Amino acid sequence: MTITTDVRYVLFDVDGLLLDTEVIYTEVTQDIVSRFGKTFDWSIKANMLGRAEIESSRYLVETLDLPMTPEEYLHERNDMLRAGFARCNAMPGAEKLVRHLQSHDIPIAVATSSTEELFEIKKSGHTAWFDLFDAFVTSNDPDVRAAKPAPDIFQTAAAKIGATADSTLVFEDAPSGLAAGIAAGMRVIAVPDPNMDKTRYLGATEILESLEQFVPDQYNLPAYQQG
Repeated sequence: MTITTDVRYVLFDVDGLLLDTEVIYTEVTQDIVSRFGKTFDWSIKANMLGRAEIESSRYLVETLDLPMTPEEYLHERNDMLRAGFARCNAMPGAEKLVRHLQSHDIPIAVATSSTEELFEIKKSGHTAWFDLFDAFVTSNDPDVRAAKPAPDIFQTAAAKIGATADSTLVFEDAPSGLAAGIAAGMRVIAVPDPNMDKTRYLGATEILESLEQFVPDQYNLPAYQQG
């Protein structure tokens, strides 16, 4: 596949894309719902990925009929998440790609549905390469009026680095993020979790199993050095 329009800017989601945080979300959520005899599986999680935390929490509480409010769930969940996020690992190929783009002066930005507080914890063990980003946009940003799948977060991130939609490439793992990128008029590369149904990624420019599979020069970006 060859892309004829140059990509000059790149936007990244974080959870499950740059950092391996989804396993932590799953473990913590299962710990909470198991107290009520419930199971948190991919049939539920697949509909929560990438959405604003209050929206995903409302979906969880309603779907599993939990005896708590979405706000009560979030309060308990976030307290439990903090310790796990501080130890999260990078996803395969993430640091290499970020360093490669930055070294070739390609403006890059984060566009995450995470709150600023939790995002800071997540990246705390990876500051050496997260500091290479030109901008960060979280769900707290005042210009993000609607969460993914609305395009706000990608439009805001693009504005911060002076990007135009037709020259911007988005990396996402969630169907809601894919929809947000498409709504913003951008090309989106999907890197779904192996448990996700690939038919939920219709419209993606490309679907990869890992960021390690990304070939920059197919998008008219500088190629990786051989060897």
